[in-house]
Formats: sequence, structure tokens, C-alpha cells
Amino acid sequence: MNSALEIFSIGIGPSSSHTIGPMKAANNFINSLYTTNQLNLVSSLKISLYGSLALTGDGHGTIMAIINGLCGNIPKTITKNDFLKCYFSVVANKKINLQNTKEINFDLNKDILLLKPKCLPQHPNGMRFEAFTNDTLISTADFFSIGGGFVVSATEINNAVVLPTSAKVPFPFNSGKQLFNLCAQNNLTIAELIFKNELSYKNKNQIHSEIFDIANVMYNSIQAGIAANDILPGSLKIRKRAKALYDKLQQTAAANSSEHYRSLAMTYAIAVNEENASFGKVVTAPTNGAAGTIPAVLEYYKLLNHGISDDKLIEFILTAAAIGMLYKLGASISAAEVGCQGEIGVASSMAAGALAAVLGGDLIQIEKAAEIAMEHSLGMTCDPVAGLVQIPCIERNALAVGRAIDACNLALLEHKPGIVSLDDIIKTMLQTGRDMAIHYKETSLGGLAVNIINC
Repeated sequence: MNSALEIFSIGIGPSSSHTIGPMKAANNFINSLYTTNQLNLVSSLKISLYGSLALTGDGHGTIMAIINGLCGNIPKTITKNDFLKCYFSVVANKKINLQNTKEINFDLNKDILLLKPKCLPQHPNGMRFEAFTNDTLISTADFFSIGGGFVVSATEINNAVVLPTSAKVPFPFNSGKQLFNLCAQNNLTIAELIFKNELSYKNKNQIHSEIFDIANVMYNSIQAGIAANDILPGSLKIRKRAKALYDKLQQTAAANSSEHYRSLAMTYAIAVNEENASFGKVVTAPTNGAAGTIPAVLEYYKLLNHGISDDKLIEFILTAAAIGMLYKLGASISAAEVGCQGEIGVASSMAAGALAAVLGGDLIQIEKAAEIAMEHSLGMTCDPVAGLVQIPCIERNALAVGRAIDACNLALLEHKPGIVSLDDIIKTMLQTGRDMAIHYKETSLGGLAVNIINC
């Protein structure tokens, strides 16, 4: 990952690994056919989904996303209405217009295969695209959605070229220890160091613009979520809760207290994740399933301080991005790989560290806040009921907000390093994820996904 801000991307819900990633992969495959002058030769396609994508793809919008990607749509710019319109048009007509250029027959019941018992060896989120002309294979490619909307090819993942090195930045780092030492040696905050690295790729105005775009989408997803009270899409038919919770909190006598702000922040997290579950526009932070935690903690800071300056907003986003990079480099942010500790757990850690930074915490306190939040997220399973990013995902974001705030407050009371470093906890999270049974890693084969029917 070159830019730290890549840990945040703007896209459509409900899943970064199962919606945004597959849409990008499908788009990449079609673009490769176009650039090699093969697109006009295509008469049929076959797409095979493996592992977690096959097991929970229906509930995560994977097939809908692939259809959109094949049509040339991309996550950042597609609207919810156009996303759904594209998908239902292909379903109804059994035809697809590849990259809006080449129309072919396409029956998703036959041309998209969910190979649930199988898993490609490189990663649980594997996809295979095949293009044919008159039943002759002319092109094939495997892609892997490795979390947070990041997609790599088979060549990249086989050669371990998942995240390009950042050798040309002034302050390269691959661990928390390196990051904190660089900050101390150069008398820089985490945000200042990351900003200097970002200047290797963009100018100051571009960096600010990107950060403000991220913050605006986060804020807008909160506002959209607290305004809606309809039913979430999918088989569970759950009514959205955020609006009713928000309205009730507005009537309480405890307004303008830290506890009131905390409750509001938890409600904001629910709002964002209800918007995410409804194919709305959110920021992967660092994933879609965890999209509500960081925006809600950012709003908590705004409430606590009656607003936020541009400098503090930039500091919050860049500090969170740096912590997210450490998890991406040292472990994983894919629930299919390490469980929900790699998504909502990481989001809580990022939020805790960022909140500590903007509240005046030093490097020791920021590291401690991020470490505490993950230490008490270890072992968190990913067991989405009915394969939907709803139960327990939505409410789990709200609890992650509380954990981030508590971790930050505890860390700010102390000035000595803890026994457990952030690097230690990242290593432990990865080991825990590897030890976790496949049933608890975004397969809907265990936990609440199988037991809720008995409730």
C-alpha cells in the first residue's frame, strides 16, 4: 500500500471484501479484455466464486457487484439506484452489456457458479473469470479480495506482492515500533509523518481534498442513516433502528453530557451500518462491515469539543490511517481470513488511537489506546446471520465505538508504556485468526448464523 489513505475508500455497501472487491475484480477483467482487443470476441462468460465469497455472496451482494463491474461500473461513483437497476436489468433480460460496449447473453443462474465446498489455496475470497468465444476459452484470470476493497491478481498473491513497498517515501515503516521511533526521532506526530509520506504521491491540496471527501462521506452516511426508518433489504426483514434511537436521545434530559455524546456516537455507528446494509454510500474504515465505528468516534470528538478544526480532522484521519496500515501490513483486515477482529476490531483500534491523538495524547498514549481496543477484541468471530451484513455486524459497530472511547480514556490516564505493544497485539490477532475455525470466518457456518434459528 503506497498511500496511507488507501485504507479509506469510498464505495457502496454492504461489504468491502464481498461487494467492492468483486466489483473491482470484474471491472479489471473486462478492462483487460478491452485493452488486449479481445472484448469484441467474447460470446460468453463464466465466473466461479470460491470459499467465503461462495458461502456468503448472496447476502453480501457479491453477484450484484460482479454484474455491475462487468458492465463497467466502479464502487466510488455508482449510486444505489444505478447499482440495483443494472443488476435487475441483467436478471430480467438475461443479457449483459460488457463495459457498456459489447452485449452478450448472460444467465446468472448458469454463468455464475457458487462453488461452496471449494476454496482456492491462496485466500478464502477467490474468484475465477473465464471468457469464451464459441465455447473456446480465450482468457481467464483469478482474483482475490483480500479485505477493505483491495483486490490482487493470482500473480501478485503468489509472489507475495500484495502490498507494494513504499521505498520512495521519506519515512518508510513496516511496524508500530518503526513508526513510533521515526516520530520520536524526527519530533513529528503520527499525522505529520504520514502527511510527509503522502506528499510523495500528491500535493498538499490533493491530500486535504481527499481527507475532506472521506470525512464528508462519513458524515453524510450518518445523516442518511438517522433519517431512515424502513426495512433493511434481505430475508431477515429487520426494521432500521438508528432514527428511533436518535429521536429518543434528542428528548433526554442528559443532553450535552459525555455519556449522552457516547450514546449518540453509538447510534451514529448503527446509522452508518444500516446505510451500508442498504447498498448506501459509505467509507471503508477499514472495511464496510466496520464502516460505522470511525465516523461515529469522529462525531463523538466533535460533540465533545463543539466542533472540529480542519487541522484536528486531518490529524484524526491520518492517525487512524497509520494504525490501519499497521494491521494491513502485519496481519489482515479480512474477516474471511481472521474473523471480525480483523474488521471491527481493527476499526475500534484505529478509532481509539486517532481519538487519543486529537485529545492531546502522546505517542505512548496513542499506541496504548490502539493496543487496548484490539486486546479486548481478540477472538471476535464473523458469523453473519443469513449471510447478511446485519446481525451481529450493525450493533457490533456500536459496541466497538464504546470500546474505542474507553480505551482512549484509559490510555490518557497513564504515561508509561504498557507491557503489550501494538506490534505484539497485531501479531497475536493474526495468530488468533489463523487458529480460528473456518466456521467463524465469514462463512455463516457457525455461531449466530446457525444458532439464531433456535432463538
